[in-house]
Amino acid sequence: MEIHDEREADLVLESGARVIGVNNRDLRDFTVDLGTFEKLAPRLPGTTLVAESGVKSPEDARRLRDAGADAVLVGEAAMRNPGLVAKLSALS
Repeated sequence: MEIHDEREADLVLESGARVIGVNNRDLRDFTVDLGTFEKLAPRLPGTTLVAESGVKSPEDARRLRDAGADAVLVGEAAMRNPGLVAKLSALS
């Protein structure tokens, strides 16, 4: 399940979802804020969390990992810089 805000976080927990994607992109204006994941992750204990959108560097991935991400979804940045995926894969 994918969420964008606190209301959706509550709904997805009620649904029993165990894998949750937190989209850092505001689909109303397409701005990206990695703080979205940082704000919502603590509300989702015991789930597998995927941080979606806005990952442009290994530093971004580390930031999200430190905030509780089990995985990151990298799309646009990987298309613009194919070497990014290799750099992210080297993180442990």
